[in-house]
Amino acid sequence: MFTTENLIKTLELFKEKIDANKDYLSELDTPIGDGDHGNNMARGMEAVAESLGSKNPDTVMDVFKLTAMALISKVGGASGPLYGTAMMEMAKASATTTEVIPILEAGFLGIQKRGSSEAGEKTMLDEWAPAIEAIKENQLTEELLQTFAEGTKELIAKKGRASYVGERSVGHIDPGAMSSKYFFQSLLEAGVIS
Repeated sequence: MFTTENLIKTLELFKEKIDANKDYLSELDTPIGDGDHGNNMARGMEAVAESLGSKNPDTVMDVFKLTAMALISKVGGASGPLYGTAMMEMAKASATTTEVIPILEAGFLGIQKRGSSEAGEKTMLDEWAPAIEAIKENQLTEELLQTFAEGTKELIAKKGRASYVGERSVGHIDPGAMSSKYFFQSLLEAGVIS
């Protein structure tokens, strides 16, 4: 179940992981994208931290909404709109429930719609889809999250900048899937999911 406290904790942990791995994320992005995913996400999470710190939101919905607005306004490339849309859809879902699965599924559907993409096309959905399934079965672990991200290596990119390199995208981990791994890892560490 989401609470204001465990969601804020999740986002703090997510920011720490993005900051610690921003160079790695940009390295992943270099062969198949613009090489800026790590820096973009770090800038976005800095804006999220500032927004949450100055506004002191008191509902899960408000935390998601402020996060969405910060990401959409500060993150360049595709990841800003995609993460921002996910957070906005999760905000809407949290108006009627604090249960984890329906909220994460709303985020997944938001990414799917915004990116006109499906799982299997070498995008962040290839982390979100199996992670949500594993949560449903109470089986999500950090090892599984890493496996899901690494699984994108074998896929041919069909969406976004990575699709321009076509089959040459094989052999590279999708940076959005890897940053999504850090998000789900943060959910585990914050105790949102067990």
